[in-house]
Amino acid sequence: MKIFLDTANVEHIREAAGWGVVDGVTTNPTLIAKEGRKFEDVVQEICSIVDGPISAEVVSMEAEGMVKEAREIAKIHENINIKIPIIAEGLKATKILSKEGIKTNVTLVFSSNQALLACKAGAAFVSPFVGRIDDQGGDGMIVAAEIVQMLENYDFDTELIVASVRHPVHVVESFMLGADIATVPYPVLQKMVKHTLTDVGLKKFLEDWEKVPK
Repeated sequence: MKIFLDTANVEHIREAAGWGVVDGVTTNPTLIAKEGRKFEDVVQEICSIVDGPISAEVVSMEAEGMVKEAREIAKIHENINIKIPIIAEGLKATKILSKEGIKTNVTLVFSSNQALLACKAGAAFVSPFVGRIDDQGGDGMIVAAEIVQMLENYDFDTELIVASVRHPVHVVESFMLGADIATVPYPVLQKMVKHTLTDVGLKKFLEDWEKVPK
């Protein structure tokens, strides 16, 4: 299972990449806007830090515009894949781009039906937003599990990215159900590495070490 970092903050990406556990990065217009920098500059810097799939999103709502944007974004770096929203125009764009060899990450997925259509259109990645499904009273991990089963049943060349991860339990549930990838916000990644018993044990070890004759 791969772990992506869900952020556009290059300092967080640089720190987490130094841990040796980050396989890729996902961004979106909201995350890019928080950085207050030019889109291309941010994406280029991310690509220089992480040698893995980097998702960058289009903002056009029509297929023609999506395709035009995607072609330009894809020129930034060979590792970039294009985030496309799961709407009818997005499916059209995904089909065109997949035929051109440009990888897409179909995003804002909230049902296994949407994921099925994305896979059939040729998406390289499909991203169910499990946390947002939970927010609406649903169970996002059930949707993710349905997509895992679909990918196992049929010969789609698509990887599942569990997105909108809110806490470490979402990550555990992702690898338990067999997801390819979980894309994790930096604060969640920090929580994954922490445990109270680790802190207690380390404190005890260091205290005992001070008792060792020097």
